[in-house]
Amino acid sequence: MTTAPDATGFDAFAQAFRRHAAGVAVITALTPDGRPVGFTATSLASLAATPPMATFNMARTASSWPAIEGTDRVAIHMLGLDDLAVAKIMAGDNAKRFDGDHWEPGPFGLPLLKGVTAWMVGTIVARTSVADNAMIAVRIEEGALGDPDEPLLYHERAFRALGEHL
Repeated sequence: MTTAPDATGFDAFAQAFRRHAAGVAVITALTPDGRPVGFTATSLASLAATPPMATFNMARTASSWPAIEGTDRVAIHMLGLDDLAVAKIMAGDNAKRFDGDHWEPGPFGLPLLKGVTAWMVGTIVARTSVADNAMIAVRIEEGALGDPDEPLLYHERAFRALGEHL
């Protein structure tokens, strides 16, 4: 077995999480003046079933942070393999994330991405600052399923399809 040199601190963290495959989600919101914002998130997790809650993390230095900090509602989208192009758009230049017809206004005017495997809309119930980051908890109020799709993963700094099923 080949092993990489030992790493400490940030390098150890970065190396380990690059190898941890995660599902791809997109969080969208509106700025106070009504502009759509959004970003890809691999930190999405269920927090509770009763009441239904989810959580995600983000950097407070991210371009979308002012909108998330200043709003009560967000839309959470789960992406599948057919959504790869949308994932790349939402991970790209923040000024261009809503150029095109891959989204539409949804409940509360929130931007909803078209064709995703699932979406949920909820109210932010907690924002917890940790260093330059934040953990956000959302109480889910409504949502819908899209067509079934193969999972879209983020692994080793790239979007990937799920490999062999075991």
